[in-house]
Amino acid sequence: MQRAMTVVPHLGLRLQALPLALGRPLSHAQDVLRRTPLYDFHLAHGGKMVAFAGWSLPVQYRDSHVDSHLHTRRHCSLFDVSHMLQTKILGCDRVKLMESLVVGDIAELRPNQGTLSLFTNEAGGIEDDLIVTSTSEGYLYVVSNAGCWDKDLALMQGKVRELQNMGSDVSLEVVDNALLALQGPTATQVLQAGVADDLRKLPFMTSAVMEVFGVSGCRVTRCGYTGEDGVEISVPAAAAVRLAAALLENPEVKLAGLAARDSLRLEAGLCLYGSDIDEHTTPVEGSLSWTLGKRRRAAMDFPGASVIIAQLKGKVQRRRVGLTCEGAPVRAHSPILNMEGTVIGTVTSGCPSPCLKKNVAMGYVPSEYSRPGTPLLVEVRRKQQMAVVSKMPFVTTNYYTLK
Repeated sequence: MQRAMTVVPHLGLRLQALPLALGRPLSHAQDVLRRTPLYDFHLAHGGKMVAFAGWSLPVQYRDSHVDSHLHTRRHCSLFDVSHMLQTKILGCDRVKLMESLVVGDIAELRPNQGTLSLFTNEAGGIEDDLIVTSTSEGYLYVVSNAGCWDKDLALMQGKVRELQNMGSDVSLEVVDNALLALQGPTATQVLQAGVADDLRKLPFMTSAVMEVFGVSGCRVTRCGYTGEDGVEISVPAAAAVRLAAALLENPEVKLAGLAARDSLRLEAGLCLYGSDIDEHTTPVEGSLSWTLGKRRRAAMDFPGASVIIAQLKGKVQRRRVGLTCEGAPVRAHSPILNMEGTVIGTVTSGCPSPCLKKNVAMGYVPSEYSRPGTPLLVEVRRKQQMAVVSKMPFVTTNYYTLK
């Protein structure tokens, strides 16, 4: 899918990886955009709708982008992420199928434990990032990016057919649930009022099916895309509005859109597929080597393993780094220069950090420039300004883990 950058009016924020439909008035694009089950709910609550990855989604509501961002950090916000692809992989050979496509150790996952993993190609490039959960119900629950929906589905379905033709017991179902993300330090306090399960026993990257505010059959996963504690709730589509309305009854909760989601994930040092990682980026280059399972490294049995393991053992030419910058906000595609003024890399994401009150960005530089504290330059509107390689996350993450 072709991607474009757009400036969201009044926000001072450019959202990366938005489809070219944003180049047209939204009203002209409505007939080609998919809608989540919460579309009318967003409009009723003042959602400003934009095109994103083929969907019509709210970029913000009545609150400003910065207010929404800070509310998430201090209280909690509700995001509609129903555009994400949700699938179930079933059958005795479900782990065999998934491990033929991703770099992670899926076999080692405990019941209801999940992990971030990566689809890779034979050249070692990242085809998408995804979360795989090994459920106690006997299937893998997979959530991947809306922008890669067709590609991911074709990849998984093709491998299912291939294994079935070899006699394997495996199948795939697309889950047509809505997906709501409740994110922020008070998220589980809000959610606990509507569930019987003790959420203190649900640590980061674990999952359980439960009734939520009277809606049965919800899968609650302790994860998110903000760096805060929180959950993603896979809810039957017909009950999505009822659940969203129940959550919003708590004054701690406000709706948040794509603008806040982008700046929150950037402060947390999290990648946006299509901007910070893509099919030409390896896990080692993308500073995602931690996703490679130890057993998988030894077996070298995932797509692109020969390229990726060679980079792990040797020297990789470039790496994704964090940058803190002075001056004007740094945006995607801004050149990164060394102190002698030679272009050495490119910014992939950038925005003013509402929490830090300075500009943050990430991008790729040669390995010799990747050490934190290295002074560099970035070019913004043909002017050079100072930048420093910085550790990520820029803002400390608050994931809930059992002590």
